[in-house]
Amino acid sequence: MEGQTLDPDMQLLLRLERLTAEGGTESPARRRRHQEVAAGLAGGRLPAGVSVSAMTITGGQGEIPARLYVPEALPTGSPLLVFLHGGSWVTGSLNTHEALCRYLALRTDVRVLSIGYRLAPENPFPAAVEDALAAFRFARTHASDLGANPAAIAMGGDSAGANLSAVTAYLTARAGEPTPAFLLLLYPPCDAVNLARSREEFGRGFFLTEADIEWAMDHYFPSRADRGDARASTLLADDLSGLPPTYLATAGFDPLRDEGEMYARRLAEAGVPVVLRRHPDLIHGFANMIGLSSRCREAVAEAASALRMGLAIAAGR
Repeated sequence: MEGQTLDPDMQLLLRLERLTAEGGTESPARRRRHQEVAAGLAGGRLPAGVSVSAMTITGGQGEIPARLYVPEALPTGSPLLVFLHGGSWVTGSLNTHEALCRYLALRTDVRVLSIGYRLAPENPFPAAVEDALAAFRFARTHASDLGANPAAIAMGGDSAGANLSAVTAYLTARAGEPTPAFLLLLYPPCDAVNLARSREEFGRGFFLTEADIEWAMDHYFPSRADRGDARASTLLADDLSGLPPTYLATAGFDPLRDEGEMYARRLAEAGVPVVLRRHPDLIHGFANMIGLSSRCREAVAEAASALRMGLAIAAGR
């Protein structure tokens, strides 16, 4: 489609997924259970060589669970990535993205602080935004306790987590606060109002469907009026200047592809250093499939290299 050829591993995965998927009418609880099982399979064996510490951080509405991943023998004062998992703001957890967090920590030589932010519909918009902002502020305030360099704290995530990372950078920039040193955005949803062409082209049959997107937004935004809020749709924000250097990856067969790429163009127009990388043969969610596909591992390895370089530059300033 569009001159793109879907990776053979992704083709097989989609055939298997069609045999087991139940569509967009499942309950959040059922979808959460499904993602926990699927992530364990798709992430593969957990990489060794990383120490993992459970912890809690204080947010605006109480304590937020988190995990700190530290590669063995990593010296103190290293960069740190505050990681926010995907899952459409409704599913996902510290567990579903453990393989990815371990991989990023090892590949990048950084500490990774993974955040278990509140999920909808129990905690609708803007609860996840509040937790993401609290997590970044915590990381900066307690950088020395975490063994990190306060000048080299990045934010990033996949899908909904990428959205929350971008929103956090936007809010800190507009408030005149220190922003993340770097943003790692993997296939972010950026516009909850307008229907981009890729949603029409790839909204059926490519893992993330249009029905899935609407299901998630209905749970996250009880009021449709909230969808145009800049804390939800960063693409619609008036001013994107002052945001940190950004690496943004999209997938060719992802319905969210076009809005992510439009966001990257808007960042560039605002003077933000940005690298946009489309993986034309992949689908939404590829970062959580590193245990299934060498192409997914290659794509995540590229993102990790960009993160490492961006944080090295930030630490050397």
